[in-house]
Amino acid sequence: MTTSTETSTGTTIVGHWIDGEHVASASGRTAPVYDPALGVATKQVALADEAEIQRAIASAKAAFPAWSNLSLAKRQQILFAFREVLNRDKAELAEIITSEHGKVIDDALGEIARGQEVVELATNIPSLMKGEFSDQVSTGIDVYSIRQPLGVVGIISPFNFPAMVPLWFLPIAIAAGNTVVLKPSEKDPSAAIWLARKFQEAGLPDGVFTVLNGDKAAVDGLLTSPDVESISFVGSTPIAQYVYETGTKHGKRVQALGGAKNHMLVLPDADLDLVADNAINAGFGSAGERCMAISVVVAVEPVADELVAKIRERAATLRIGDGRRGCDMGPLVTEQHRDKVASYIEVAEQDGAEVVVDGRTVRPDGDENGFWLGPTLIDRVPTTSRVYTEEIFGPVLSVVRVQSYDEGLELINSGAFGNGTAIFTNDGGAARRFQRDVQVGMIGINVPIPVPVAYYSFGGWKNSLFGDHKAYGADGVSFFTRQKAITSRWLDPATHGGVDLGFPSNS
Repeated sequence: MTTSTETSTGTTIVGHWIDGEHVASASGRTAPVYDPALGVATKQVALADEAEIQRAIASAKAAFPAWSNLSLAKRQQILFAFREVLNRDKAELAEIITSEHGKVIDDALGEIARGQEVVELATNIPSLMKGEFSDQVSTGIDVYSIRQPLGVVGIISPFNFPAMVPLWFLPIAIAAGNTVVLKPSEKDPSAAIWLARKFQEAGLPDGVFTVLNGDKAAVDGLLTSPDVESISFVGSTPIAQYVYETGTKHGKRVQALGGAKNHMLVLPDADLDLVADNAINAGFGSAGERCMAISVVVAVEPVADELVAKIRERAATLRIGDGRRGCDMGPLVTEQHRDKVASYIEVAEQDGAEVVVDGRTVRPDGDENGFWLGPTLIDRVPTTSRVYTEEIFGPVLSVVRVQSYDEGLELINSGAFGNGTAIFTNDGGAARRFQRDVQVGMIGINVPIPVPVAYYSFGGWKNSLFGDHKAYGADGVSFFTRQKAITSRWLDPATHGGVDLGFPSNS
C-alpha cells in the first residue's frame, strides 16, 4: 500500500493526509526517515510549513459539523469496520513499523494488538456517551445531562509506538464526534498515513482524520491555533510540560503524558526465575524504548547476587539483530539516540557501578551499519548517578540493592517520576501494602509492565503526567467530550395557571 510519493529523482517523501488523500508537501523542508537495522535513510518525511498547518486544521474544522451530527449508530458502524480492516491487515502495518522504528515484528504486532483494544472500546460509544437523568427534581422539573464532542482535537505522538499511541486517542475522539489532526513523530511517520487510509476504507468521511507531518512548527501550530480545542501528547517530560503550559495558555484542554523511571521491587520471597524472566522482557523488549519499561530492579537483600546472575545468563541468550529476521531485540531508532543511550554505560563506570553485561560489545544479526546496542545490565548503581536519576529510554537495566521493603519503597517514592512500578513477591499482605503506599499511577503485582486494559485508563503521577485526564478508558471519554446539564420544565396544560416567570422552587 502506498503511503508516500516520489520526486523526479526517485526519493520517497512521506507527505500529509488531508481531505482524504495523500498530499505532497510544498514546504521544501524534509527530514530523513531511517531503517535502523540498515543504518541508512530510506525515505524523507515532509515538514509542514504554516500554510500546510492551517490547511490541515481548516480541513478538520470543515468536517466537524457533519461528523458530529452523524448518529452514534453510524459512527459505531465505522469503528466496527475499522476494527476488521485493522485486524485483517495488521501484518502489513507491523512491517511498516519495523522498517522505520526497528522493533522486532512480534513487538510491532503486540503494539497493534494493544491499540486494537481501544478500537474495540470505542465501538461501544453509544453506552460510553450516555448522560444521566433525574425525574421530578422539583414540581414538573427534570434535570439531565448530555455529552457532546469538543471539535477539532490534536494528537502529538512519539516515535516508540507509532501505531499504538495514536490508537490510544483516535478511536475514542472520532467515535465521540470530534475531528482529529495527528502529528506523528518525524522518525517513523508512515504508520500514521497507513491508519488514515484504513479509516477511509472503513468508511470514515474525508477530513475527520488528518495527518500533519512536521517538526516543532507543526506542534506549535496545533498548540496555538484557536480552532484546536484539545491536545493529547505522549513523549518526554520536558516536552510534555511545554505542551501542557503552551496549550493551556491558549485555552486548550491538554493531557500530556511524560517520561518515566520505572522500578521493580523484588522481595526476598519472590520466585527469582520468574523475576529474571520478567526483568529481561520488561527491560529489553522493544530495545527499552518504551515509557513502561523497567529500568531499575530494586533487590531487597539477600537476593541480589543470585538475581543478577540469573539476569546475566538470560541476557546472554538474546539474539540481537534485524527485526525482520526473527531476532529477540532490534536496533535503536536513530544513531544519535543509540549513542546517547550508550554514553550512560560510561557514566556508570565513572560512578563506580559494575557493568555486568555491556551492550556496546554486541555482535548483531544484521547490517553492521545498524544502530545497535545490546542488552546492558549494571549492578550496584549509586542512586546519585545519572544512570539512576535520568530516563535513559534504551536497553539499560540498573540494579540497586536495598536492605528492606521500607527502604525500597522510600527509594521509589522519592523519585521525580510516577509512571509505572512493579512488585514481585509471594506475600499478599506485602503486595497489598505496596499498592496502597507507592506513589505511582500504574502498579503491577508480579506483572512487570502494568499497562491497563482499554476500559481502565493509562497515565502516571508526578512528572509523568500533566493535566487532569489520563489516556483512554473513562478518562478518555471524559477528555474528548463536554458535558451539558439541562433543566427542563413542561407545564401540564390542564393544571398550570398561566405564565410564571419566577425562579423554580420546591413547593
